[in-house]
Amino acid sequence: MSEKDIVFKGKIKQTGIFSFKDLYSFIYDWLREDAYDVFEKKYAEKVKGDSKDVEISWSAEKEISDYFKFNITVNWLILGMKTIEVQKDGKKVKMESASVELSFKAILVKDFEDRWENYPFWKFMRGIYERYIIKNRIDEYQVKLMEEQEELIAQCKSFLALEGQHRF
Repeated sequence: MSEKDIVFKGKIKQTGIFSFKDLYSFIYDWLREDAYDVFEKKYAEKVKGDSKDVEISWSAEKEISDYFKFNITVNWLILGMKTIEVQKDGKKVKMESASVELSFKAILVKDFEDRWENYPFWKFMRGIYERYIIKNRIDEYQVKLMEEQEELIAQCKSFLALEGQHRF
C-alpha cells in the first residue's frame, strides 16, 4: 500500500463579502495551472431561510514521478451565505456575504502505484530505499509541496482580502 506523509495542514477563516463563483474558479484555476488534476468529492448545500450553508471537498493530485505524487485536499465550509448587492466600479454587482473556512492538507504520496507491495521482501527493501537511497529527494519533494501549499494559501488570502473591499 502506498505511504502518505502529511507535509502541511492549514486553514483560512474569514467573514465578509466575496464572490463565491470567483473564489471557486480562482482556486480551481490555480490548481489546474499548476498541473493538478482536481476532483470534487463532495458538494452539499443546506438552505436556511434566506441564507445557505455550503460544504465542498476537493482532492487535487499531481504525479511528480512514477514513485511520487502530490495530493492537496481543500475542504470548504461556508456558513450563512446570502446574496447582496455592492457598488463595484460604479455598478451594482451581486456578491455573497458569509463566513468562509478553507482547510488545506498537503500530502506526499510514495509508491502510489503499489509496485513495492507484492512481496514482504520488497516492502522491506522499500524501507531501505526510502531511508538511505532517496532520503534527500523525499526531503526536497516535501519542501516543494509545502511551498506550493503556502503559495496557494497566500493567493487565497490575497483574493479574499481584495474581494472584501467594497462600499455599500
